[in-house]
Amino acid sequence: MANWQDMIHQLMAQRTAASASGLARTTLPGKVDSNASLEIQLKALDAQLKVLQKQTAAANAKLKALKAKKKPTAADKRNIALQEMTLKRLDAQLKAATTKRTSVQNKYYESTGQYDKLLTGENRDAFMALNSLFQQYGLGSLAGKIYEYVKNGYGADTISILLQDTPEYKKRFAANEARLKAGMSVLSPAEYIAVENSYRQIMRQSGLPEGFYDSASDFTGWISGDMSPTELQSRVDLATQATALANPAYKAALKQMGLSDGELAAYFLDADRALPYLQKSAATAAIGAEALQRGLDFDKTYAENLATSGIGREEAAQGYAKIADEFSDLKTLGQIYGGGWTQRQAEEDVFVGGTEASKQRETLINREKGTFSGAAGGARSGLASRGGAR
Repeated sequence: MANWQDMIHQLMAQRTAASASGLARTTLPGKVDSNASLEIQLKALDAQLKVLQKQTAAANAKLKALKAKKKPTAADKRNIALQEMTLKRLDAQLKAATTKRTSVQNKYYESTGQYDKLLTGENRDAFMALNSLFQQYGLGSLAGKIYEYVKNGYGADTISILLQDTPEYKKRFAANEARLKAGMSVLSPAEYIAVENSYRQIMRQSGLPEGFYDSASDFTGWISGDMSPTELQSRVDLATQATALANPAYKAALKQMGLSDGELAAYFLDADRALPYLQKSAATAAIGAEALQRGLDFDKTYAENLATSGIGREEAAQGYAKIADEFSDLKTLGQIYGGGWTQRQAEEDVFVGGTEASKQRETLINREKGTFSGAAGGARSGLASRGGAR
């Protein structure tokens, strides 16, 4: 029959194997595919490590106390052996949990794009430099590829060449492919971006509307055709001149629609591209005019939102007429009964409906009707008599 020490070793080995199996089962099942799941795993592993560290510290203290006895008995010796096995088991669990946490932490860093935390020394420096450079190119999406190349030992020059063959890079500098096919020289990223910035500056200085030829994709055709900033300036000048020399009646009509000289110049420069901006500006101006004509404020951003949602001049006229008719009375009721009443609430009630503003309007009118008497003032009497009718 095996001695008691062999039995202890066998039992503790079985418990260690079972604990290791249990540790594997405590992690979330299936493939982790979300940051939230990884965060949950990290919190669970941190809690598990804290418990294991506490248990290990207690086991060490107990073992130290047992070994401190000058004349240990046979029972003490058995307890020492048991405690040593307990420590061995706890150390194995602690090591497994630590390894698991490191793995999950690294997955979390990769999933959230914190690649710099996965590298050290020269590799980290190389990644940071390349990532910063490509972010300036508008290619921050290549951070994952840069990390993989650095991790696999590629040098900065090699990585830069490899990245030029990615779909993201080719799309960002799309004009270079057309230039190459046409027999023209390929622009470096710095040269390419400098030309784009020159284009953009010319557009803005000429008062052309925001969103009209100001993105990288807008400039692809011009760079493909090797249009210089000087040539673009000449075209913009011609469009501006055409605006100034346009038929006075035609120009006056466009002005009445709320279009600026910059927007008109955009139309002469590229009618198809400019038309959506002109239509939106014209609709916005028409809505604003209806508000101003009735002594109300013109909020350009809100008017743009109304225009985008499909509100036209006629609907705006009807809406702002209703708002102006009720506004003073409702504002007074808002001061009396609380909750207030603003032009924005009135606009939300009329143009959107079914909002908190609509509920506030009904509340104010119903409260006034509840307290209304024949001696009430004229203004309040009129609104209360109309009730909540739309």
